[in-house]
Amino acid sequence: MVNRDKGPTNPLVASLIVELRKASTNNQAAIWRTIFKILQKPRRQRTEVNLSKINRYTKENEQVIVPGKVLGTGELNHSVVVAAIAFSQSAKDKITAANGRAITISNLVEENPKGSGIRIIR
Repeated sequence: MVNRDKGPTNPLVASLIVELRKASTNNQAAIWRTIFKILQKPRRQRTEVNLSKINRYTKENEQVIVPGKVLGTGELNHSVVVAAIAFSQSAKDKITAANGRAITISNLVEENPKGSGIRIIR
């Protein structure tokens, strides 16, 4: 019987988990610990969030993190900074059309290392 490494097999997600673990320790930010624990779960348990849900639960110029994929169903009526593992093309187009930004989670860690004011949407 061969022992298999636990955790994600996607190298981008695996490196993101290591980065988030370091950021949570260095900056003493619990939000990054929460996100890397969510990302360690199996892929079938990761969330897929539609823009309609982001629109419903956010306000103007808010920062949002989605530990999964953002899908383009629904409309976005205000500008929001959305960080996620992946975006559908229609979601990216709608976010930029609303004067928002679709960025990676790594970029959000660089911009806001303490993680203050970030909302997690699952």
